[in-house]
Amino acid sequence: MGLFSALLGNAGSVKPEELQTKYGRLLTDSETIELGFKLIRDTFIFTNKRLILIEKQGITGSKVEYKSILYKSISRFSVETAGTFDLEAELKIWVSSETHPSIVKQFNKGVDVYDVQKVLAHHVLG
Repeated sequence: MGLFSALLGNAGSVKPEELQTKYGRLLTDSETIELGFKLIRDTFIFTNKRLILIEKQGITGSKVEYKSILYKSISRFSVETAGTFDLEAELKIWVSSETHPSIVKQFNKGVDVYDVQKVLAHHVLG
């Protein structure tokens, strides 16, 4: 992930093995990481059971909030691809019956948003 994209808040892909090493303690015995992305200080992980949002807080980032969203709680989602002059693609996720998206994340051009959409569709629709 480029520094420019990171400074703009765009997410870049992270290898599942790297996420497993760092966040494996968060997973259940039968849970596996399928996709993961990192912003400057935050990370979000798609597992075979849920979406995990890891948000570092405070100046030092030593305080961390771990949010788990079960796929069955996701009522809808959208992905918007990057255009010719856009720097990023966007993911929006609505949880339950909320009128505004609960989660909005931006991806740099190096991320295939179709892969993100496929994982979400597989778990939300399946």
